[in-house]
Amino acid sequence: MMTVAKKIMIIGAIGSGKSTLIKRLFGEQDPARKTQSLVYRDWLIDTPGEYSENPLFYRALMATSHEACALVLVQDATRQRNYFPPGFSGGFPIPAIGVITKMDAEGADGDRAVKLLRQSLSTGSEIFFTSSLQLQGIEELREKLRSIAFKE
Repeated sequence: MMTVAKKIMIIGAIGSGKSTLIKRLFGEQDPARKTQSLVYRDWLIDTPGEYSENPLFYRALMATSHEACALVLVQDATRQRNYFPPGFSGGFPIPAIGVITKMDAEGADGDRAVKLLRQSLSTGSEIFFTSSLQLQGIEELREKLRSIAFKE
């Protein structure tokens, strides 16, 4: 009997590295293109950055979350601010984890990124550190997400 994967929804600001991260999770090296609408791919849902940056789109995120079993909030390690409101993940009916991208980029500050992400995640949520260029943390994150998506 084949296990049907549940979906995991990935949310983050424009340019935070969501689409590139998804390509790396699937073992692809070609460059990512800007996500223009919701993209369903196997066990992941890629969301446009505008959806997390504009409260008018929160309804679309909330509606889409009912098709998912978990939420991933993406924070770019080079950003100076958080694009999610405080307690953001608590407004969804599914558990959330955090992913910090671009850890190898110039100006990356992992400690700042964790502090910003913690403002929006529920207490105790896991946070993963990644680099899509050097593939750091990608395998660990893939294993975690697949364990959630393919959980019986």
